Formats: sequence, C-alpha cells, structure tokens
Amino acid sequence: MLHIDLPSRTEIEQLAAYRGTPAVSLYLRTTPVTQEAQADRIELKNLLKAAVAQMTDAAVEKRRIWPIEAAVNAIIDDDEFWKFQAHSLAIFATDERTRVFRLPNQLVNTVEVSDRFHIKPLLRSVTFPHHAYVLVIGVGAVHLLEVSADLPPHSVAVPGLPRNFGDALGRRSHVTKEAPGHSGEGASEHALLTRYARTVDQALRGLLKGENAPLFVAATEPMASIFRNASSYPHVATQVIAGAAQETPDHVLADAARGALDQIYAEEIARLAALFATRENEGRATTDVAQAARAATYGAVDTLLVDMDNTVPGRVDDATGAVSFEATPDAVNYGVVDEIARRVLQAGGRVFAVRKADIPRQGDLAAILRYAV
Repeated sequence: MLHIDLPSRTEIEQLAAYRGTPAVSLYLRTTPVTQEAQADRIELKNLLKAAVAQMTDAAVEKRRIWPIEAAVNAIIDDDEFWKFQAHSLAIFATDERTRVFRLPNQLVNTVEVSDRFHIKPLLRSVTFPHHAYVLVIGVGAVHLLEVSADLPPHSVAVPGLPRNFGDALGRRSHVTKEAPGHSGEGASEHALLTRYARTVDQALRGLLKGENAPLFVAATEPMASIFRNASSYPHVATQVIAGAAQETPDHVLADAARGALDQIYAEEIARLAALFATRENEGRATTDVAQAARAATYGAVDTLLVDMDNTVPGRVDDATGAVSFEATPDAVNYGVVDEIARRVLQAGGRVFAVRKADIPRQGDLAAILRYAV
C-alpha cells in the first residue's frame, strides 16, 4: 500500500511564498517496498551532502546549516518512517522548520538550495492522479482495492464496510414480493439498493477523507449508477468498470483502472493543447520562457504547463519579470520556470506539472494568457 501525504493548496501556497536563506528542497525517488528502502536512505544522505556543499560554498553560516543537517539525518535514521513509503519523497528544510511529503508519482532525484523552495516537482502530485481506488460492489459482496502504476492491487480494509447487501440491510435479497398496491421502500428494489449504496458510502468516508484519487466503480447496472449517484466522494470517476466485477480477478480490475487513469490524463492534455493552439492564434499563448516570465509577473498567465523534471537556473526580476539565465545551479540562483510557476499560483492561475513530451513544442513551459502581453 502506498503511504501518501499530499500537500494541500494552502501548504503549497505557504511553500511558494517562503523567502529566506537557506531554503533546501530535496526530492528523492523511493520504493514502497520496505525491504528495499535502505538504498533510498543512502541516496538521501548523498543528496543532503550535496545540499550542505552548496550552502558551504555560498558561505552560509554553520549555525544555520546544522539544524537542516540534523533534521534530515533524523529522517534518514528513522526506521519506522522508512517502513511506510510511496514512490517519491519531498523534503523542504530551513534552519527553523522541515516539511516532508510522501508522493505517489516518480520524481527525479533533485537538490535545490536557494532563498526559496523548489516546488515544481511537488505540483506534479496534485496535477493528475497517480493512483486510484476501485470499489467492487454487488449484492453478494463489496470490497475496495487500491491501484498504483507498478504495484499489484492492494485490498484495503475499510472499518464498518458491510460484507454484502444482506449484511448492510439485514435481509437476504434486494428483490421483494409485496402485495399489490403496497408502496414504500420495502417494495422498491431501487430504494433498497440505494440504502445499500449509502451504507457503503458512509463506511468509505473516513478512509477517503482528504483524498483526491479517482474512485472507479466496478459493478453491473443498476448498481453502478446507483452507487455513483449516492456517493458523497467528490472524485468518483465517470468511467465505470462494467461487468460482473465480483467474479473478475483483482489484477484485471487494476489493469482496467490503470487504463482509465491513462485516458483521463490523455484527455486533459489534449484539451490543454487545443486551448493553447486557439489562444496562440489570438496572441495569448507562448512557449518562450522570457515572455512567460514577464506575463507571470504582470499576473497575465491563466494556465501554465511546466516540465516537471528539467531545471533552468537563473533569476527573475521581481518588478519587471526580466530573466537572467545562468549556466549552473548554486545556492544563490534558482529554477526560473519554478519561479514563473510560483508567480502564476500567486496570481490565481493554474499550473500543470507534466512531462516534456506533453508540452506544446516540447519546451520547458507553455503559458496560456488571460490577455496579450
């Protein structure tokens, strides 16, 4: 099972707004397989050494470096922490506070030291879903699966989840034979199945609270439609895994969910690409980093797509948005595209962290503007 700590919008905004030297951002690709976590701990120690070297080269006071070293080393030495991981780890550290997020997506190992945090890879975790749940529900049984990209599906224990329809409603069948003219819930198959769906939904609420992963319903009709209609979870997917799900092996259900996730991603990328093409014809879109930086500084960017992996070192003028590109990263400069993303977020825009292949013209970014700049 993936152990995930997704940042909230407020947490992302707090990280984006931070200013102070040193601000250390570490990204580490991890494994959720506990027995293989030792290599990740060693790699994190290497990333920390690189961060300390950057701070030392920039003449950061040792009294400000030591708390960061101590905080990250405490993470490295925490055996219990490494038993519960996802696919990546993000650490944001200053000499006063350290924040840690376990993320579902696979990120590139990265060290960034500056006067601000490097948040672009973190945005990937809230851009598109990287894992999902599958609710297998029928009259005879109900259970929940968690599905990720490269692990076997995992059956999730849900406190209070009924075993089946009979367990939920205290009766053997959803089909009733009432006298002619009898009305009310007892005579309605739809009403009984709705009660069943609401009981299941109630059990899922505690587990899924704060989640944003899609929940796919695997069921036959009318059960699938009834549950989707009754569910209070805001991320129930429109795609249904149809068929007699109770008789379908979990790995087949997982493959269907992964295919649906890929479809959701592809459809959103296609929609953004079409919007970019339309706005470009109107002079309201660009893939030029310098132009996007000016537009972001003026609050003119509505939607920004950024390459989640690549870093363009440099600086962006606070007043004009003029970009100064630099050859190598250090503890003074920062990621230019990351800074553009920060300004877009602060102006109420949307930022999508994607792969380079999904950006128009496969550049470092693509900006869709509110108005021409």
